[in-house]
Amino acid sequence: MSARRHALYAVLIALASALFFTCTYVLNRAAADGGGHWAWTASLRYLFTLPMLLAVMPLQGGIGPVWRAIRAHPGPWLAWSAVGFGLFYLCLSYAAASGPSWLVAATFQLTVIAGMLCAPLLYRDERARVPLPALLVGAAIVAGVLLMQLGHGGGRLDRAGWIALICVAVAAFAYPLGNRGLLLHLERAGIELNATQRVFGMTLASQPLWWASALYAGVEAGAPTAAQAWLAAGVALGAGVIATILFFQATGMVRNDPTALAATEAMQAAEIVFATAIGALWLGEAWPRGQALAGAGIVVLGIVGFSAVAARAAAGNERRLRRLRSDRGG
Repeated sequence: MSARRHALYAVLIALASALFFTCTYVLNRAAADGGGHWAWTASLRYLFTLPMLLAVMPLQGGIGPVWRAIRAHPGPWLAWSAVGFGLFYLCLSYAAASGPSWLVAATFQLTVIAGMLCAPLLYRDERARVPLPALLVGAAIVAGVLLMQLGHGGGRLDRAGWIALICVAVAAFAYPLGNRGLLLHLERAGIELNATQRVFGMTLASQPLWWASALYAGVEAGAPTAAQAWLAAGVALGAGVIATILFFQATGMVRNDPTALAATEAMQAAEIVFATAIGALWLGEAWPRGQALAGAGIVVLGIVGFSAVAARAAAGNERRLRRLRSDRGG
């Protein structure tokens, strides 16, 4: 297979992963519109994800290495899973009731720069440096997000809008922080786990939090409806399993080609397009217009630009290339 065709396949696989990642925003919004409690939305996803991952683990390195790693160092696994999965998805689920799918999807793209900004908090080597070009592109993404939020709010944000913005921003930072924190722990401990094993381990380590969230939801709102359970199962299968495997497959295919890797990473911008179209056609959400549409365009261009800048900086450096792929997979 030619290098060009190989890269094209990787981009198409990444585009498919973006479609399945979109399940998170659209199905969570559907659950919120149906009156489902946000804590049930969050906890059910990861309660369903665990048995689904169990089914694929024999093909992805097995459970044994993960279980031994957790038993050897339970503290880091519990802590980083609570941040990277728990705080991330509780905030994202809470925000789902506060705005259309495209608004949450686009705002969550702050995670593209969040990992970079978290680096100085985690690392004590060259990885702690924040490159100026990437920082400038990141500032453009932030500007686009603010423009979208203001455009959706008619030029101002009410209390609910600010709460939603803060929740999604916290989720966008918690996800890469938890993922990178666990990767750093594994690096220091000399433990090698593949992407699926890490996702399974974090899902397993976060189970106490999800059972506690389910208990809280049960006390607050009673048992979940069958519809909400099915929607949560759809998110677990679509985003938690299929999208994750597709994304890491795509980036793994072109891990030594910075240009192709940049194009593959940039496909996550398609989540905004998918969330907009599916939300409008299925949930009857309004299409973004005016300032909001311009902001969404800036975010998409910013993600493409950020991927290009990051890949160019990482060319020839396998360690940095691996880091480019570390902020997805939950």
